Amino acid sequence: MISLRPCLLFILLCIATVKHAHSNNDRKTYIVYMGDHPKDTDLTSIPSLHTTMAQKVLGSDFKTEAVLHSYKNFNAFVMKLTEEEAKRMAEMENVVSVFPNGKNRLHTTRSWNFLGLPHNTNRETIENDIIVGVIDSGIWPESESFSGKGFGPPPTRWKGSCHNFTCNNKIIGAKYFNIEHEFAKDDILSPRDGEGHGSHCASTVAGNSVNSVSVFGLASGTARGGVPSARIAMYKVCWKTGSSGDADTLAAFDEAISDGVDVISISTGLGNIVHVPYFQDSNNIGSFHAMKKGILTSNSANNLGPNLYSMTNYAPWLLSVAASTFDRKIVTKVKLGNGAIYEGVSINTFDLKRKLYPLVYGGDIPNTAGGHNSSTSRYCEKDSLDKHSVQGKIVLCESIQGAEDAGFLSGAVGVIFGNNYPKDLPGAYALPALEVTLWDLRLIHSYLTSNRNATATIFKSEEVNDGLIPSIASFSSRGPNPITPNTLKPDIAAPGVEVIAAWSPIDPISSVKGDKRKVKYNVISGTSMACPHATATAAYIKSFHPNWSPAMIKSALMTTATPMSRTLNPEAEFAYGAGLINPVKAPNPGLVYDINEADYIKFLCGEGFTDKELRVLTADHSSCKGQANKKAVFELNLPSFSLYVNDSYFSSPYRRTVTNVGSTTSTYKARVIAPSLLNIQVKPNTLSFTSIGQKKSFYVIIQGRINVEILSASLIWDDGNHQVRSPIVVYGAVAS
Repeated sequence: MISLRPCLLFILLCIATVKHAHSNNDRKTYIVYMGDHPKDTDLTSIPSLHTTMAQKVLGSDFKTEAVLHSYKNFNAFVMKLTEEEAKRMAEMENVVSVFPNGKNRLHTTRSWNFLGLPHNTNRETIENDIIVGVIDSGIWPESESFSGKGFGPPPTRWKGSCHNFTCNNKIIGAKYFNIEHEFAKDDILSPRDGEGHGSHCASTVAGNSVNSVSVFGLASGTARGGVPSARIAMYKVCWKTGSSGDADTLAAFDEAISDGVDVISISTGLGNIVHVPYFQDSNNIGSFHAMKKGILTSNSANNLGPNLYSMTNYAPWLLSVAASTFDRKIVTKVKLGNGAIYEGVSINTFDLKRKLYPLVYGGDIPNTAGGHNSSTSRYCEKDSLDKHSVQGKIVLCESIQGAEDAGFLSGAVGVIFGNNYPKDLPGAYALPALEVTLWDLRLIHSYLTSNRNATATIFKSEEVNDGLIPSIASFSSRGPNPITPNTLKPDIAAPGVEVIAAWSPIDPISSVKGDKRKVKYNVISGTSMACPHATATAAYIKSFHPNWSPAMIKSALMTTATPMSRTLNPEAEFAYGAGLINPVKAPNPGLVYDINEADYIKFLCGEGFTDKELRVLTADHSSCKGQANKKAVFELNLPSFSLYVNDSYFSSPYRRTVTNVGSTTSTYKARVIAPSLLNIQVKPNTLSFTSIGQKKSFYVIIQGRINVEILSASLIWDDGNHQVRSPIVVYGAVAS
């Protein structure tokens, strides 16, 4: 009970604050972004400048702790503001954007062999000096994947450190960020991984080779990263609250840039489909400043597919990675009492020894004492089933939201449920479980209703060879780029389905509290798993070419990619970009498409940025004079071509420049593969080089008529040794 006296005081305080601007409860955390620091600025004075800005906006509400965080490598800070105050801040001199501290979500044995990169492949000794920065949920240092045994000291250029964490010569940096101090009860206040995701991603990039790993016998083999000799720096931003803040993500980018990483891997993004401008998103801002320092950022495309326009990060300086299947598939089967067997998906490590158990329908056994009826029990919602009716039985449910929602299903032996989506996202549950198609669900339900003594058993999962490979997973987000339609997204695809890698042994594989199964390696799926495959390949390229720019590395990844089947992927390039990464070919692309900061500035001019905005962004005298036209995107030197058309007939020229990184003396001839509806000309169609580093420019003119949603083509520069392939996609109005 609340006593009268405190209530009276509360009322008086409320009256007193009517004349006051706002209480802290009205305020939300915002990021104030102002581009680069002005030239010759004393960085130690930056926090006081940010405090001054806060004072001007807050007035008498200002307190010394108002500014929560100031960044180092770019001019930005974090503070709490009302919506009205945020608008006033956005109107201040030199402010590029003010946006809320949005919450982002986390988006192998065989996978590297499938990609053609065996453990004993040709490797440069400099791989040992490559440092991969991973922005994620932390890392489990005791895992064999991260043992420092056999490694020498960190590279002398390394400036990073370890906070509340003991590093080794493999994990050479470890920091954590939670600017708003929002922690769950079981969060670990250190870079240690409490949920497994960060360890999984880090080991996929650069984990040591570890023999005889499996998940209770599933996916057995040798686990290793793509660059097992590389070093790892972990920047923990994801917590048990289920998300990571934009402010924390920017802080991680800030530290990674200062510490001296070579490439950044980040497998987080928005939890729903929202299309925001380039400089109102932490991944885009952080990766832009990383690019300026020569660091490529690899980012997962997100798990919001399969619809078009479902990507949430699409800046051209980012490497956006889609998730593909590979040749291993894990399936689970159910056998009914009549002998019928149905195949579904899950990661089921339980073995019922083929024993048949009574089969019941969730809709028939609601927990009426708990206020439930068949409308909830048919979906087996939490606590919706009568616990006495499920004991010793397998339950048939129409659907289940997820493993944590199902829990232990009131003590049932197992569960069978349906899903309308393609079967390429298997989950692990706290009891024997599998997901079947809605058609199979109806057949199983028909058997149950026609048999008073219906029975079933669920088999332990098994591995099969997937004949339809590779294809893009249904969950993988698709393009086009909603902000700049004439740039292609995603850029590339990599394995992201049923990948096994290191895990945090304190987090059960089902994420259900009470599940006693703890593992050191786990099988999970997502674009989060695809991203580190691309990151590792980028690091592998970097080990051969330490002086290559981020754009050159991205170009090598894309132009050497293996083309994928449009038959299996109807969204074509908007599903897989340039195709599936090819780590063996990527270090030797022959030609590369390079882009520097000035090129991106010209591109931004075409996107409508003003001189004032650019000068704040770059902290120099950048100007859009003479180049502020919407055709600038056609001259951005990307290794891909995307054309949005709203007329039946079109003709668009693209200017490109390639740099010779193959043979000293070489001649490349252009070859175009295109449907009859397109007329694609390349001028000139022959490029001759006499030295490494020599540049040659050419034009690609795309003409034709479109009467379908998407037309796919490709340009290949061929010198007999190298085939430098660029995807071309032409599209009109496509359904989202």
